[in-house]
Amino acid sequence: MAELIYHVAITADGYIADPNDIADDSIFLYEGDHGPDFLADIKGYGIALMGGKTYEVGLKDGVKPGEPWPLAKFANPDLKHYVFSSKMEMESNEEVKFVKENTIEFVKHLKKTANERIWLCGGGELAHSLLYHELIDTLILKVNPVMIGEGISLFGSSKKQIQLELIDLKKYNNGVLLPKYRIIYK
Repeated sequence: MAELIYHVAITADGYIADPNDIADDSIFLYEGDHGPDFLADIKGYGIALMGGKTYEVGLKDGVKPGEPWPLAKFANPDLKHYVFSSKMEMESNEEVKFVKENTIEFVKHLKKTANERIWLCGGGELAHSLLYHELIDTLILKVNPVMIGEGISLFGSSKKQIQLELIDLKKYNNGVLLPKYRIIYK
């Protein structure tokens, strides 16, 4: 079964974006010694999953409808993107598939049939749903040395209790921490 990894930037107080879905360099450190490691990590994924709201943030930043995120495409031109939204009216293509059907069944099937690592790159509510159904295997957090007080939570509105087993931890010179956890479901 393919490993599903939630690999995401986060503030020290647990947010993946501010209340307005902003996750740019006003909040997160995009430059620094952690950057090359992140690009190398993207090369290790074969599939990227994201929620519709996360994809919409890219559209606001200049991504054209149906295009993959530029950074992901730059780091890994073969990365297949799946965007989960029942509301988006966009055509799927070879690089980006818009999924409207049952998210959980789709991801279960993907995990059973994929031969590569799956990257959940964003979407607190998508992460919430996948966590609730115990489909996320690994959590990698790019913890930025900033607190914003409110915003989009790592797992949206989830109240599910899990245990985390620390697998690895890396500290960068700019203060970014990169803990890697195995998720243990109760």
